Amino acid sequence: MANTTPYRIKSIAEVHRLMDLPKPQHPLIGIIDLKGLQNHPDINAVIFDFYVISMKRGCDKLIYGQQKYDFDEGLMAFMAPGQILRGEEGGVPDRLEGWMLFIHPDFLWNTPLAKKIKQYEYFGYAANEALFLSDKEENIINGIIENIRQENNTNIDKFSQEVMIAHLEVLFAYAQRFYERQFITRKISNSKVLGKLEELLADYFSNESLMADGLPTVTYIANKLNISPKYLGSLLKQHTGQTTQQIIHEKLIGKAKEQLSTTELSVSEIAFMLGFEHSQSFSKLFKAKTSQSPTEFRASFN
Repeated sequence: MANTTPYRIKSIAEVHRLMDLPKPQHPLIGIIDLKGLQNHPDINAVIFDFYVISMKRGCDKLIYGQQKYDFDEGLMAFMAPGQILRGEEGGVPDRLEGWMLFIHPDFLWNTPLAKKIKQYEYFGYAANEALFLSDKEENIINGIIENIRQENNTNIDKFSQEVMIAHLEVLFAYAQRFYERQFITRKISNSKVLGKLEELLADYFSNESLMADGLPTVTYIANKLNISPKYLGSLLKQHTGQTTQQIIHEKLIGKAKEQLSTTELSVSEIAFMLGFEHSQSFSKLFKAKTSQSPTEFRASFN
């Protein structure tokens, strides 16, 4: 039986050793081909101490974040150091194709990409949303990877890092473009997420959750929708122009207006019902969102 405890891989050399491959050309950056691998470690879950970008086809036994993916189509996954990649029992199938690119954070040290890589949100999606590629997009990505591979296989000189950093920046820029396209082309799927979000917030604001637990957090909402907070934020920004927190506050203000205009509850009672420990905090938020105090809003209905 496969070991269920996440196995931590600290170096690219260790990846090669586990897969019975020759030592990497470079200790801090490398590419391995998945097709024809002779050794698949009996590891159920793995944590990498470096960035991993992968392209895979022909695998239906891999769990990326909280979702199971069928890799018959070209699919890219982006993992930041410390994220977990899990596989189902049965190991990696022989028909798996693709590649994995490993980038140790030390390789980026003292380059503009060291800071910029943290700005690419697809590394922060907590491994919940992979990138589906068209054949044309896959060819573009594979071309960039081939350039990195060729550079990696040449003798290391003072230009090596600079050239490979340039190729990586192009790779990440294309990935950003393709993710933006994915947000647009997957409107049906995204619309379902937005519908579920609407239902979730409606249920939350209509029961005793507010009084007992206070406002729902962004993390709570994202977990309920089975996506990461950053991906939810990106999706909402694309489709509504608002952040998740703004959506939550919008629902809260709507509920507050309903209570202020249809009940005789005091502002303090309404604030408590909406999960605020102090009515002053509620009044401050309400005025920031509506340019009126709760009392002024109520007075406008009388």
